[in-house]
Amino acid sequence: MPEIPSPPSGEPKEIEGSIYSIVFHNEENGFTIFQAQTQFSLDLVTVLGVLPAAVQGENFKATGIWQQNHKFGKQFKADQIHPKPPETPQAIEQFLASGFIDGIGKRYAKRIVEKFGKDTFDIIENESQRLEMVEGVGKKRRMLIKDSWNKQKSVRDIMIFLHANGLSPARANRLYKEYGARAVTVLRQNPYQLVRDLPGVGFKTADDIARKMGQDDNSPHRITAGIHYIIEAAAGKGHCALPRSELVSQAMRVLNADHDLVDSILDNLLGESQLVMEEIDGVPLVFSMEYSRAEISVAASIREYVAKKVTYPEIDPDRAVEWFENHNGFTLGAEQAEAVKGAMINRVFIITGGPGVGKTTILNAILQILVTKHIEPVLCAPTGRAAKRLNESTGREASTIHRLLEFQPGGGFARSLEKRLEGDLFVVDEASMIDIKLMADFLEALPEKGHLILVGDVDQLPSVGPGTVLRDLIESQTVPVARLTQIYRQAAASKIISVAHAINQGQDPDTDNQPDSDFFLIEREGPPAIIETLIHLIRERIPKKFGLDSRDSIQVLTPMNRNALGTKSLNVELQKAINPPGPVKRELERFGNIYRQGDKVIQTRNNYDNEVFNGDIGYIRQIEDDPVQVTVVFEGEREVIYEPGDLDELQLAYAITIHKSQGSEFPVVIIPLASEQYVLLQRNLIYTGLTRGKKLVIIVGERKALETAIRNQESNQRWTGLKWRLQSMP
Repeated sequence: MPEIPSPPSGEPKEIEGSIYSIVFHNEENGFTIFQAQTQFSLDLVTVLGVLPAAVQGENFKATGIWQQNHKFGKQFKADQIHPKPPETPQAIEQFLASGFIDGIGKRYAKRIVEKFGKDTFDIIENESQRLEMVEGVGKKRRMLIKDSWNKQKSVRDIMIFLHANGLSPARANRLYKEYGARAVTVLRQNPYQLVRDLPGVGFKTADDIARKMGQDDNSPHRITAGIHYIIEAAAGKGHCALPRSELVSQAMRVLNADHDLVDSILDNLLGESQLVMEEIDGVPLVFSMEYSRAEISVAASIREYVAKKVTYPEIDPDRAVEWFENHNGFTLGAEQAEAVKGAMINRVFIITGGPGVGKTTILNAILQILVTKHIEPVLCAPTGRAAKRLNESTGREASTIHRLLEFQPGGGFARSLEKRLEGDLFVVDEASMIDIKLMADFLEALPEKGHLILVGDVDQLPSVGPGTVLRDLIESQTVPVARLTQIYRQAAASKIISVAHAINQGQDPDTDNQPDSDFFLIEREGPPAIIETLIHLIRERIPKKFGLDSRDSIQVLTPMNRNALGTKSLNVELQKAINPPGPVKRELERFGNIYRQGDKVIQTRNNYDNEVFNGDIGYIRQIEDDPVQVTVVFEGEREVIYEPGDLDELQLAYAITIHKSQGSEFPVVIIPLASEQYVLLQRNLIYTGLTRGKKLVIIVGERKALETAIRNQESNQRWTGLKWRLQSMP
C-alpha cells in the first residue's frame, strides 16, 4: 500500500501515534528523537522534540512542522509532545517491556498482556491481586509492580509539570523521593522550596518557575528566599557566614532589587531570628542559625573539655615513653616524644604535621601506652577510606564519624547529648576534613569522662563543608598542639614527601626527573597535549613499568570539574581509553553519563540506606535489563544495587577532584596542571593532591601552572567565627 502523503514541508501540523523505538533521549533537558507509528504513514516516522519521559509503546500527540534532513530524510520537528497511555495490547506490552515499571521486563510484559489484554493497566491500578494469576508473579513481584506503577504515575505528573515550567526532567525522581505524591502541590505553593530541598537546583531555576506562576519580583517572599539562598550558597563554598555588606550586595545583584528593599528584609529576618548577626574582629557577619549554633556549641564543648583534668590511671609520661621505646626497639624523635607526652596529660590534644613526620608512629605509641593502662580507645575518621587507612595503620577497629554517631536515615544521629558515646579516649584522624556541623554533633555526643585527640594536616585543603575547624582550633591557642616538622629518615628518601614539603613552604621543588624517583614532572603545553600524555601513561607506560592495573591502581586528580582538564571531560576520554565499548559489555545512559560494565565510579552523596558515602570508589560489576539495575562493587567486595533513577548519585571516577580525594591514598596519582585552571591553582590544593600518592606521583602539564599554584598561598578566605568564639569565651 502506498505511503499516505504528509503535509507540505514547513506547514504546522498535528500528528498522533505510538512510540515504536527511542533513538536518543537526553535526561537533562528531555530532548528526544524517536521513531513512531502514526496515522500519516505505514512506514515509521522520525519525531524530534522535548518529551519529559520517553517510553516505548506509549501513545503521543504532537504539534510541529515537517522538515527534510539531507542525511536522515523526512522528519517531524515537534514544538510540543503530549504523552498518552497506550491503548492496544501490542502497545501496552511494548510499554511494559521497556523497563519503565520495576518487576516487569519483556518476559513478564508478554505474560501479563496475554492474560489481561486491554484491561492490563486497569488491573495493575485497581485489582493488582489478580496479577498473581500470571505465571511467575508472586506476592513479592506483584507488590513491586504495584508500588512502581504508583510511583511512576506520580513521577510522570511531576516531569510534565516541571517541563512546562522550565525545569529538567532528570530532577523528577529526586522530587518524588523528597515530596512523594504531594510534589506538584508543594511546588505550586512555593517553588523556592526547590532550592532548599533539591540538591543541584539553584535559586534562579526556582525563580523562573515562580515568575511563570505570576509571583511579583519585589515580593518579600522572593527577597527572603534570595537572601537565604545566598547564605546557603556561601556555605557551599565553605563559609559559616558572610559580611553584611557582601550579603546585601550579592542579594541586590541576584535579585535585581534595590538596596533599601534588601536591607529592610534582612533586618526583618534578623529580628525574627531566622538569621543572626555578630561583629567579629570589627566585621558584622551574618550567620544562619544552624551555623551560629554549631560554632557556639563547638567552642563551648572545647573550652569545657580543655578545662578538665585527665582521668587516666596515674601515668609518668617520661617513663611511659621509655617503656614504649624499649618495648618496640627504637627511639622516638624529640618532637615525637613530646607529642606522646602531651597526649598523656591533656584532655584535648591536637597532633598536626605533613607527610613523613611520624604522626602514625606517635598515635601508635599513645595507643599502646594507654591500652596497657586498660583505656579503651575509640578510633574514627570523617570518611570510609580514611577510617580504613586508620585501621590499617594502627591495627585497631576504626569507623566513620557518621557510623560512630549512628546516623539515622531519617536525619540526625542516635548518639547525642541524651545518649552519649561510650569510651575513654576518642581519636579522630584526618581532622582537617571535619566541618563545623559534624564537629558540633560529635562533641555533643562525647561522654563527660571522654578524652579527645585530633590528628591531621592543617596545611591540607579545609573541609568540603563549612568551616575551618582544625585551623581555628590551632590558631585560637586554646587547645594544646603538637606541630611536627621533622621528616624522618625513611620518609626523607621519598621524593614525593620532599616535593610536598617544599611546595608547602612556598619553594620550587626539585623536578629533576630521575629513573628511580617516585615523583615526576612531565612538561606539556595545553590541554590536548596533556590529555594525550595522560592516556599514554595510564594505558601503557605505568602498567608496563610497574605492573599496575590502569583502573584500580592509577588515580587522576584534577583541581576542577569543568573545562578540558576537568573531571567531566577527562572521564569521557579516560573511559574510552581504559574501558571502551565491547560486544559483551552492557551499558546504560542516564543523566548525561554512559555507565558501562567495568567502569570505575564514585559515590557523590551519602546514602545511608545502602551504607555508601560521598567519596566511596568502586566499579560496575553488572548491568541487568530485566528489571534494569546496576551492581557496583565497593571496597571489601561489598555490592550495592542501583536503580536507573539513583544513578545521579554515581559519577565516573577515572578522574576525580583533589577535594574528593581527601582522606584517601592511591598507589599512583597523576595530576594534570594547566594555566586554564588558574582560579583553583592554590598551594594547599597541589600539596593535598601530592600527598595522596603512595608509590608514584606524576604532574603532567605546564611548569608555569605549578609555579602559579606554589606562589598562591592565599586560598579563598572562609568567613567563620569559631576562632573568635574560642578566644572570647570566659
